[in-house]
Amino acid sequence: MNTEPTKKIIEEFLRQMAAQYEEIEVFDSSDGRMTRFLIKTSEPSVLIGHDGATILALNHIIRRMAERDAQNGERLDFIVDVNDYQKNKIEELRQKAAMMAERARFFKASAELEPMSSYERMIVHSFLAPFLDVSTESVGVGPSRRVVIRYKESTDNV
Repeated sequence: MNTEPTKKIIEEFLRQMAAQYEEIEVFDSSDGRMTRFLIKTSEPSVLIGHDGATILALNHIIRRMAERDAQNGERLDFIVDVNDYQKNKIEELRQKAAMMAERARFFKASAELEPMSSYERMIVHSFLAPFLDVSTESVGVGPSRRVVIRYKESTDNV
């Protein structure tokens, strides 16, 4: 992914918001599938908002603007982060998912996570997908939608 156009969109967006920031760093994930634009600021609450609501909206708006300007239908897999808020949130979700998967295994029963956004549910589903002894499913409607981690009995007799 060519990151310059998206970085310029973020810079212009922040300028229009009159949001103060020191720099925007660009990181690629180890597998090269996701790019993270890290905004470093001394006033993170302005860009993160209550429970991350503002940063979710910021991500949505920046993504729409970048997709509009993308060349040849280029796939844009990126997140906008502020002072590592998203990075820490993702790690926290993975730890919680791992703990709840262990609980499902131990009790050989389903374990239910608290309601979360579609983005957060996607992180949990993706993280637990490689595990063969658990499956995940989103249940509920609207703001009460959550992930259920189900224990799967092994069908291997090896």
